[in-house]
Amino acid sequence: MTESEILQGTIAAVVYQNYENGYAVLRLRCADGQTVTVVGTIPLAAVGERLLVTGKWTSHSSYGRQFEAEFLERLMPQTSMEILSYLSGRIIKGIGPRTAARIVERFGDQTLIVMEREPHRLAEVSGISAAKATLIGEEYRLRVGMRHLMEFFASHQLPAELALRVYKLYGEQAVELLYDDPYLLMDDGLDAPFAAVDRFAVELGVSANDRRRVEAGILFELRYNLMAGHSFLPEDKLIQATATLLSVDLSDVESGVQRLLEGQRLVRDSLAGLTLLYLPQLHEAECYIHDRLLAHAERSFPAEQHLPAMLDLAQRECGLQYSPHQLEAISRALSCGVLLLTGGPGTGKTTVLNGVLSVFRQMGLRCVLSAPTGRAAQRLSEVTGQDASTIHRLLETTVDTNTGQMYFVRDESNPLKADVVIVDEMSMVDVLLLHSLLRAVPPHARLILVGDPDQLPPVGPGSPFADCLGSGVLSSVRLTEIFRQAQQSLIVTNAHRVNQGQMPELRNVKSDFFFIRCRSEQEVASTVRDLCSTRLPKNMGIPSDQIQVLTVTRKGGVGTWDLNRQLQYALNPAAPQKKERQWGEFTFREGDRVMQIRNNYDILWKRTDGSEVGSGIFHGDIGIITAIDPQTEMMSVIFDDKMVDYDFAQLGELEPAYALTVHKSQGSEYRAVVMPVWNGSPYLLSRSVLYTAITRAREMLVLVGREEVIAAMTENAKKNRRYTGLKLRLQGR
Repeated sequence: MTESEILQGTIAAVVYQNYENGYAVLRLRCADGQTVTVVGTIPLAAVGERLLVTGKWTSHSSYGRQFEAEFLERLMPQTSMEILSYLSGRIIKGIGPRTAARIVERFGDQTLIVMEREPHRLAEVSGISAAKATLIGEEYRLRVGMRHLMEFFASHQLPAELALRVYKLYGEQAVELLYDDPYLLMDDGLDAPFAAVDRFAVELGVSANDRRRVEAGILFELRYNLMAGHSFLPEDKLIQATATLLSVDLSDVESGVQRLLEGQRLVRDSLAGLTLLYLPQLHEAECYIHDRLLAHAERSFPAEQHLPAMLDLAQRECGLQYSPHQLEAISRALSCGVLLLTGGPGTGKTTVLNGVLSVFRQMGLRCVLSAPTGRAAQRLSEVTGQDASTIHRLLETTVDTNTGQMYFVRDESNPLKADVVIVDEMSMVDVLLLHSLLRAVPPHARLILVGDPDQLPPVGPGSPFADCLGSGVLSSVRLTEIFRQAQQSLIVTNAHRVNQGQMPELRNVKSDFFFIRCRSEQEVASTVRDLCSTRLPKNMGIPSDQIQVLTVTRKGGVGTWDLNRQLQYALNPAAPQKKERQWGEFTFREGDRVMQIRNNYDILWKRTDGSEVGSGIFHGDIGIITAIDPQTEMMSVIFDDKMVDYDFAQLGELEPAYALTVHKSQGSEYRAVVMPVWNGSPYLLSRSVLYTAITRAREMLVLVGREEVIAAMTENAKKNRRYTGLKLRLQGR
């Protein structure tokens, strides 16, 4: 058995660093002058740092002899020369080699003490303003605190990427607070994995039926099920699931439920004879949506005297003659407080919207248009010729500087300035977002909700649009007629065929819908790559950046992870002039297409033309990496016309986007879609997934794989049941 050794030295180079888990590969210059490779969990390692490392020598098949760190102690630089070397490595934003030299010349071996305890004194150095001195001090204290916290997390096998969120929430008291109650890591916004937190708590001696553990387990089960779309869980199911998760008695969980109810951290309700348990914000959202929708539905508006003339003008503007069904939809939009407008592709929803907007404009009413995602809002603006924004932007998202919590400026006390509020792609809107939207809609305003309930349900909890339609209580119009121009598109007709459970037409080679049969997973992947890189650009004139690959899964040879690597190799290969940054298993490269995978309300952006600055980039936004700067550890991404700078520590918010899952494509439309159809779970190989994918394509769709899979998806109309109460509430049950 190899004996442990101790090495002491200074970091000469950081070869690799993973900000997600703290793993690093270093070149350590030891006291005897030799330089060795050290690997292990060494969070936020920086050139110039001194380390005392305990570990063992190992031999790597590719990289040779290296020292594997088991424990380490950071030895902060002591002498002026050591501090100068440390700061010159750009460990602190705003300090390069020249600035470091001036700071060390002024403060000598007291430099780091000044930076931590008296950062205002840095303004004594030429070139450093008082504001910059403050920022340097904050950055240094954050780095020191973060480093200690990440080391603490690593020693307890907790995800290192949690450290930044925990430090922002609890600051320098984090470790002390976690020793007192490890289940603080389960608080909203931290997204900590329960298994890791539970293991940490057991290490600290928390017993199996400890009240903190039981209560955390109950709340975890409810929050975990939000990701499956559930707004609540039946009480008996929640108690049983929690008891199984924690391996405790049902009575322990029942007592925990009662304590949470008394502490108002749970809400108990009854619908259709079932006893239900909600997280408070979900219960409030459902009840509020119910009340506000019924209040709007009770309002009616008198008939417009000049409506025939207005409709004539609207028809002349669009160059179309409205069908009877479209006229009914426009009439309902004028007279009702709430209208649900639905229909598949090619049925004229856009024509109705434009007619409604024309009449409202003639009436002098103020209309605001919105959609859940940036892409959907952009498309809505293009088809209507009017400004449209995301719901988040419409509600004016901001962040409380004291708590760091996101909130919307627009609410009951500061409602939208609108007479009509129109929301498109409603199938994507969950109960929490709809709750926030309705809080900002003025009581006098008309509300028009547009969507297709046959597409995939929201990623978040609930299915409010489907529930509203299914209740039968609110005024609704479903457009069913496919118009002549749309009938010429096989994309449109095949979408309707699939939605009705009929096999799509696959043998028409002179249309916009194609099928390429493949015999192996490898052949599917190579065909997809060739379609995107050469065949469609060369033969169809569709540039690669206007082609989107959609898959049903992340894993496997035709999942997003493998396809993104292959497509990056084909569409944006490595080159000497392209800078890169490794993150997890993927290497981000200048020119890559990327997607934001979580809402970030406080990240700053600026228009590429410099006309505006703002904050907030949201889940589903797609951009292009324009610059990677290893010196400042920043990466720049342009989303449409917004430029955003990401710190390397924030790269976990981005994923490659050459290939996306169908679920993440909702609300977007692409000139061409290429979709592999191969194996997968029955949950993923469903009719709604195929239907949603088809309706994302504007000019061309290419399915690549096996006919049997397409047939299976078309036949599989099963939808996972969601526990939602809105439909029952609207029906008074």
